[in-house]
Amino acid sequence: MTDSDSSHGGGEHKNFRQISRDRLLHEMLRSTKVKDSKTTWKVLIMDKVTVKIMSYACKMADITDEGISLVEDLFKRRQPLPSMDAIYFIQPSKENVVMFLSDMSGRCPLYKKAFIFFSSPIPKEFVAHIKNDMSVIPRIGSLIEMNLEYFAIDSQGFITDHEMALEELFAENAENSSKYNICLNTIATRIATVFASLREFPYVRYRASKSDSDTSTMTKHHDLVPTKLAAEVWNCLSKYKTTVPNFPQKETCELLIVDRSIDQIAPVIHEWTYDAMCHDLLNMEGNKYVQEIPSKTGSEPEKKEVLLEDHDPIWLELRHAHIADASERLHDKMTNFMSNNKAAQIHQASRGGGELSTKDLQKMVQALPQYSEQMEKLSLHVEIAGKINKMIRELDLRELGQLEQDLVFGDAGAKEVISFLRTKQNLTPENKLRLLMVYASVYPEKFEGDKGEKLMQLARLSRDDMSAVNNVRYLGGSDGKKTSGAGFSLKFDVQKKKHAARKERNDEEETWQLSRFYPMIEELIEKLSKGELPEKEYPCMNEPSPAGHGTSAAGGQVHNNPSHPAHSVRSRRTATWARPRNSDDGHSSDSVLKHASSDFKKMGQRIFVFVIGGATRSELRVVHKLTTKLRREIILGSSSLDDPPQFITKLKLLTAQKLSVDDLHI
Repeated sequence: MTDSDSSHGGGEHKNFRQISRDRLLHEMLRSTKVKDSKTTWKVLIMDKVTVKIMSYACKMADITDEGISLVEDLFKRRQPLPSMDAIYFIQPSKENVVMFLSDMSGRCPLYKKAFIFFSSPIPKEFVAHIKNDMSVIPRIGSLIEMNLEYFAIDSQGFITDHEMALEELFAENAENSSKYNICLNTIATRIATVFASLREFPYVRYRASKSDSDTSTMTKHHDLVPTKLAAEVWNCLSKYKTTVPNFPQKETCELLIVDRSIDQIAPVIHEWTYDAMCHDLLNMEGNKYVQEIPSKTGSEPEKKEVLLEDHDPIWLELRHAHIADASERLHDKMTNFMSNNKAAQIHQASRGGGELSTKDLQKMVQALPQYSEQMEKLSLHVEIAGKINKMIRELDLRELGQLEQDLVFGDAGAKEVISFLRTKQNLTPENKLRLLMVYASVYPEKFEGDKGEKLMQLARLSRDDMSAVNNVRYLGGSDGKKTSGAGFSLKFDVQKKKHAARKERNDEEETWQLSRFYPMIEELIEKLSKGELPEKEYPCMNEPSPAGHGTSAAGGQVHNNPSHPAHSVRSRRTATWARPRNSDDGHSSDSVLKHASSDFKKMGQRIFVFVIGGATRSELRVVHKLTTKLRREIILGSSSLDDPPQFITKLKLLTAQKLSVDDLHI
């Protein structure tokens, strides 16, 4: 019973999601094929977690291509198929093992043979339980630990799917709850399976508790979460060194574990990239967008669900572009497409009265399928960008965004916030709340005593919304001490008059307005890559200390250790993510994908960053941007990926009594 060999290594470099997909399709599904019988179809049985893992990494067509004719839920009543083999991809839980045994034991098993793949390490007692059933043993084709229990949400991102991590780990008295340890253990197990899948063994760095670097600070339980998670991950990885074949015995990459307290602005500030705006403004469910297609007969428009994902090259090209840039480029694409496309030209020529030759007709027939598909994709994105731009105008988001960024960079304060709240009557409650959360993050002292209460009353915030602003303290926020890593309690250079949560980074080229903001992990990753992350604030689990391990390569910034003046070391901030013009011929070819895979071949060691308590789309953008800049594949992990409304709802739950996410609305 071993983890099967990884396809990683040798040949073409594959990104994180491709490796995950290949392991599921090739190592798991394809490995069960009998050499001489290519046509033997199998049943694939999964539980709630593994079906989600599979759906993030693979399409249904990929699964059927590997000989799966039927996908079943382990806990639903299933039809006996005694002539077919079954593949079980399940978590190693007691319930799952019992269910599997009831399927395959006795005189009449549901399937002919069973190939079992566990998503994470299986306890020995469960293996013994399976071995004790003598009727099942001959019917088992294989029993393998896949060690793949994470959700690949992006080519460079994964989640452990812990939507309630913020509440279960950071709420008042959370450490006394049984959920606390279960949540920590499961997150650690799932992070570890990422390294088992990629055959990587990391230096495990983590944000230390404030009491580690300042003995006068009382340790709060939520401050220890990164330390505890790092220890759990380290335990899992240490076991892998002896149990997983071909697992590296020496460090091959770097992992940095932080929590949401390192940056409480990123989850609520308006992010101006196409991807973030889609998810922030359009009420999308995951990556699903509902497009309205006008009916040819003049009746109600048809509704069509489309997925905004990597298989759409226009999405791939524009997702990290500033919304103004994305809109410009879409306009260029549409114009160029209409003037360059053969089918469009011939169509226009035929309208001019000229007769079409047979050759012209053949050309038109050949070009039309491409014409309609390209036209469909372009019109989809033109529609989305149009909707977003309309909402930006209607909600006064440009002015709001300007004030948010001015607060973050120290160019605005109480006067501007009060004036804005008084004059902008059409601000939505959610946008007023987000503005005050940004303000509270930069100026925590303004929320001490009843000062904050008065400001929130001026904004006419509901009690629920007020609790979201106040609850930032559970994430290590305003605690009176301006020590490093204290979330929004930042300490700044004494000579600097401005009170700011970020310092301007010198751009190599002019960027779009409102693209000044950058998440703190950008600085941390750059500093980690350069080998300049202070070890006192971000210690390492591995011994000996990695101070000189020399895997590093570009610069960043850790918050406010007095010995490191805050915001003093900066790399030049490139704005290339806002202006890559890879293709403006309207065809938006797959060249973006091809360049990406060839670039990966020359990469240095991987960097992994895990954010406990929910990552943001701006942080996902940063890992893509820095991968190109630092020439190292950077992978972002988190307990969940949150858009602002989700994050705010979760913050409210930190003190809500016996409520669930469904009970709260912004």
